[in-house]
Amino acid sequence: MENFDLILILKHLIIGLVQGFTEPIPVSSSGHVMIASEILGMGEQGFTFAILTNTASLFAIMFIYREDIIRLITGFLLFIKTRDRRYRADFNFALYVIIGSVPAGVLGILLSDVIADNVSMTTIAIMLFVTGIALWLIRNLRGTKRDGDLTSKDALLVGLGQAVALTPGISRSGATIISAIAVGMNQETALRFSFMLYIPVSLGGVVLGITDFLDEPNKMDLALPYTVTFFATLIMTYFAMRWFMGIMKNGKLHYFTYYCFLVGILLLIFF
Repeated sequence: MENFDLILILKHLIIGLVQGFTEPIPVSSSGHVMIASEILGMGEQGFTFAILTNTASLFAIMFIYREDIIRLITGFLLFIKTRDRRYRADFNFALYVIIGSVPAGVLGILLSDVIADNVSMTTIAIMLFVTGIALWLIRNLRGTKRDGDLTSKDALLVGLGQAVALTPGISRSGATIISAIAVGMNQETALRFSFMLYIPVSLGGVVLGITDFLDEPNKMDLALPYTVTFFATLIMTYFAMRWFMGIMKNGKLHYFTYYCFLVGILLLIFF
């Protein structure tokens, strides 16, 4: 029994590392978790597991962007209170994050019973090809829009990209970053706006899923494996995000095109 428990913990550790590494980068974390689970013989991970790992990644992203989050919330509220022009830019950016969060939020609620059930490896492979093609198409775009240059139209279009990522196998970060670059944002703003959008939608998912998490019948039996998964995801997301920020800064986003194509081909061959 002890050996079985150790193996189970190690498997959850691997899954947590996979989730953490792939969450920030444009390769579909949910797809990679499914692939890893299949290889490890763990079967499909449930909704409780998804909430757990999503929360861990959320905490890591919020820690990295904590100064931006505090500044945006403060500026948003102070502008409403004082109408001081000093806070106008932060108010606008926060407002655009709210606007951009609406499409995925609405579709997530309406289609919650339809999304992400019994996704096949072929579906993941196809979606990786779609992501790879999109990354390739925007590889030479060098936008000029900074935080203060965004419009509500930009926010809505990127938000629609995030809504598309509700499709199993489509990377959320990939869809939003590709959309952001396509509407003319520079690399830094595209990255920041993408992960600012991630926070409210992810928080909403956690809130909506907390009842399912509390009602999970096996959570006490899996307390240790789940704890290992949570912290593995948390730590790996932090370092993966820091690494990905460097990739974006150096304009090397197109490298993920090759990765998406390679993994997609391997899935079609071996699964």
